[in-house]
Amino acid sequence: MSPRTIGLLTGFALDRLLGDPRRYHPVAGFGTVAMKAERVWYADDRARGVLHSATLVGGAVVLGAAAERLAPGRIGTTLVTAAATWAVLGGRSLEREAMAVHDHLDRGDLPAARQRLTHLVGRDTSQLGADEVSRAVVESVAENTSDAVVAPLVWGAVAGVPGLLGYRAANTLDAMVGHHNERYERFGWASARLDDLLNLPGSRLSGLLTVAASPGNAGEAVRAWRRDAANHPSPNAGVVEATFAGSLGVRLGGTNTYYGNRVEHRAVMGDGRATEPADISRATRLARRIGIGAALVAAAYAVVQRS
Repeated sequence: MSPRTIGLLTGFALDRLLGDPRRYHPVAGFGTVAMKAERVWYADDRARGVLHSATLVGGAVVLGAAAERLAPGRIGTTLVTAAATWAVLGGRSLEREAMAVHDHLDRGDLPAARQRLTHLVGRDTSQLGADEVSRAVVESVAENTSDAVVAPLVWGAVAGVPGLLGYRAANTLDAMVGHHNERYERFGWASARLDDLLNLPGSRLSGLLTVAASPGNAGEAVRAWRRDAANHPSPNAGVVEATFAGSLGVRLGGTNTYYGNRVEHRAVMGDGRATEPADISRATRLARRIGIGAALVAAAYAVVQRS
């Protein structure tokens, strides 16, 4: 196997075993750099937003290319790829956060569950009941399994370390500035659109893997994908939320309230029952299977590409 293949599998295994690095996380460091850059060249203007996104994502790609090129031999390339993969994946930490909310709900501590949910979503959680908390967690697990596991593995398989770092930079910028509000509607436009573009292959692979990982409900997952995904405001989150809903036999979507009294009425995904706390653990198990499938697909692609 090629260094890229071994590195991707090793990095995936490290994420499953250890989760995100506890200190000096490279993504946090990138976020600090991005905030400082925003202070320098922010303007309520799309062109400035294009500059922001192109400079920071391009810089991450160049850094990844340099690290890969300067790595000493096959072992060095393998280690650099493994380290980059571990740094950009977030599957294990996502699972820990989801199960932390589940554990609070399981103990009947709804206020603690609402508070912990803020680690996963940007919604106003203060008035949510247990079913709505559960729905928010399942939706977050679905979307972030695609964004933080499947998509980076796809770009790692296609483009190696530059693909891993460039994708993660774009995804991080979207989380920071890709918002529909007064400050970022124009400045964050480029980051949001770039993230949508880069997530297209990962979200479709996530949908396929969700169907494959739930053979008993594969028909329901495919039906929800075909009928409901396009009604979601995101071209990518709709795919994974719809297939998760069909696979788990639940309903996702509905009304979401965000801080600042912003309310979104989203289309319902799936035909099943309302979510409940037990669905959180079911969703994390499904996400785990999807992640393993994505790692195997990425490794196989890297082998074929090498040959």
